[in-house]
Formats: sequence, C-alpha cells, structure tokens
Amino acid sequence: MNLLLDTHPLLWWLDDNPTLSASARQAIGDGKNTAFVSVAALWEIRIKEALGKLELPGEFEAVLDKQPFLVLDVKARHVHALKDLPMPHRDPFDRLLVTQARTERLTLVTRDPAILSYGVAHIVA
Repeated sequence: MNLLLDTHPLLWWLDDNPTLSASARQAIGDGKNTAFVSVAALWEIRIKEALGKLELPGEFEAVLDKQPFLVLDVKARHVHALKDLPMPHRDPFDRLLVTQARTERLTLVTRDPAILSYGVAHIVA
C-alpha cells in the first residue's frame, strides 16, 4: 500500500505521539508499505512554525531525513485537479493533499473529517 501522510500524522509519527492511531502507526511502520510526505505538508509545517503556531526541534529536517519516507513533489497535474474538487474544505494544503492522493492513487493517513468527506482512500490517524 502507498500512503500519503497528512501533516498531523506526520508530526505525531516523528514525535512518537500516542495520539496517532494504532492502525496508522502499523501501516506507516510496515516496511511493505511506501509512505510519502508531500512538499505541501512540509510547506504547511514551516509556515506554522514561522507564525509561532508550531514549535519544531532544531534538528527537525535531520530527523525527517532519517525516516524511510519519500517526498512527493507538487506537480502541475495535482494543482489542475483542484478544479474538480468540491469546496467542503477550504484549507489549501489539505485540498492539495486530497488531489495528490487521488491523482497518485495513495491512501491518505489523516484524522481530518473534512478531508474524509471527499471519499478518498484513507486510514484514520
């Protein structure tokens, strides 16, 4: 299975936070699965950090680099797919994650009910 981690599950995984569900933890840690982190999630994390809404350890980038995650770049096809996405969710980062998951046929690891309303394949984080 190919996974795409939403921002919170990514941070919970890196922090070994018990908030992350057992099913999400198992799927992310299963070496048979490939886990992707979107550049959009990284962008959101750094924006929240700059705004003082999120505190990251100084070695955040190094910790992330040690993970077996693949980075999913934002492609033009992901952005163009936004035109077909209804508007129940207005967060631009989450909307982009939905189009990436759909376009690349990834299972989205998230707990966000607005994202889940899109019917994208998912694991509840």
